[in-house]
Amino acid sequence: MKQLTKSILFAAAVAVSASAVMPATAADASKTLDQLLEQVKSDRVSERKLNKKREAEFLADRTNMKARVNKSKADLAAALQRGEELKQAFADNQDLIAEKETELENAKGNLGEMFGVVRSSAGEAVGRISTSVVSAQYPGRTALLEELAEAKALPKLEELEELWIALQTEMTESGKVVRFNTDVTKLNGDVVNEEVIRIGSFGIVGQDGYLRFDAAKGEVQPLGRQPGSHMVSAIQSFMNVDSGVGPVFIDPSRGQILGLLMQKATLTERYHQGGVVGYIITCVLAIGLLIALERIVVLTLVGGKIRAQQKNLSNPSDKNPLGRILMVGQQNKDVDLETLELKLDEAVLRELPKIERGISLIKIFAAIAPLLGLLGTVTGMIGTFQSITLFGTGDPKIMAGSISMALVTTAQGLIAALPLILAHSLAAGRAKTILSIIDEQSAGIVAEHAEQEKA
Repeated sequence: MKQLTKSILFAAAVAVSASAVMPATAADASKTLDQLLEQVKSDRVSERKLNKKREAEFLADRTNMKARVNKSKADLAAALQRGEELKQAFADNQDLIAEKETELENAKGNLGEMFGVVRSSAGEAVGRISTSVVSAQYPGRTALLEELAEAKALPKLEELEELWIALQTEMTESGKVVRFNTDVTKLNGDVVNEEVIRIGSFGIVGQDGYLRFDAAKGEVQPLGRQPGSHMVSAIQSFMNVDSGVGPVFIDPSRGQILGLLMQKATLTERYHQGGVVGYIITCVLAIGLLIALERIVVLTLVGGKIRAQQKNLSNPSDKNPLGRILMVGQQNKDVDLETLELKLDEAVLRELPKIERGISLIKIFAAIAPLLGLLGTVTGMIGTFQSITLFGTGDPKIMAGSISMALVTTAQGLIAALPLILAHSLAAGRAKTILSIIDEQSAGIVAEHAEQEKA
């Protein structure tokens, strides 16, 4: 229809154009109109044929679509039926599984308890054997035990026997003292193969002293810090014993006590925990002892010269205090008694500072040392309370440093005071002895002069 309309419009346009351009004859106009009519008729016939063809195709497609819809509906019904069947089969299988599990549990009987015991024993054995020093001599004993500890099925007879052998081996070897060679990783990283002695399951000793077995790395290493020297020397003697019984110190906790000894602070570390106050106390002690040593040596020498002078009173020497006192008496033997006494007192007073010099300072240092220790105690407690204020009491290690300072400085103050008091007593005693001799001889000179005046 659209094609026919277009043809008519085209013919009209051509006729109009032709008549506008040039006049045509009547015959030409009639011929053109006949052609146009024929074309219109031809187009109408073609349009009808095309429409019929399209209609036929549409009807065929509709028939096919109905068939496909019917097939899809049939497939949907079949799928729904299959889903219902599978759902019922799944429910039936669930019931069957539950029934079979019940039958399996009933069939296991005591084997279920054995399975739990085996897993538990294997897990405990892995932890014990992997960290045991016996594994340093017999490595790789935990592979099967780890499999048993994580197994989901009942163990086989061979696996049970291996578990038995592993436990029996550990028990048997824990009662033996064995020498064997192994690689020892030194503290500097060097690996040396040397002879060691395993004392049951308690520990390993070697030329470096006590050794430890690192289960994570599978290495034998010396302790980072050995215990007391007497224990290490006992190990050296024990290494040389070929037979019989030999004394040695062992750790009954299988290394825990030795581990704590490694963390224990040494005397040097304890000293440095005193901090600045501890260093000041040390300086006070050193200065006091130096002064006391100087005074004791000097006074001892002076005492020896005085004793030598006592044996020769008639020939005084100016090299000792007593000789200088005797020289004053001889130089003033012609004066009156009162003047002589004054001269002798003046001479004694002149000797007194030389003899008592520094002794009072030692006493002051002996009194200052405990006070400095008390100062360190107060300072440490202040630091402890500051730590509690900032971090709370959840971690005692935070407060340990300040508490250590408080206690260590107290001990340092007392330790410094004791030798200073003793040194002061010794120096003061020497000085007092010398002064007593001088006073005695001075009084003797006065008495002798008084007797001469009466005579």
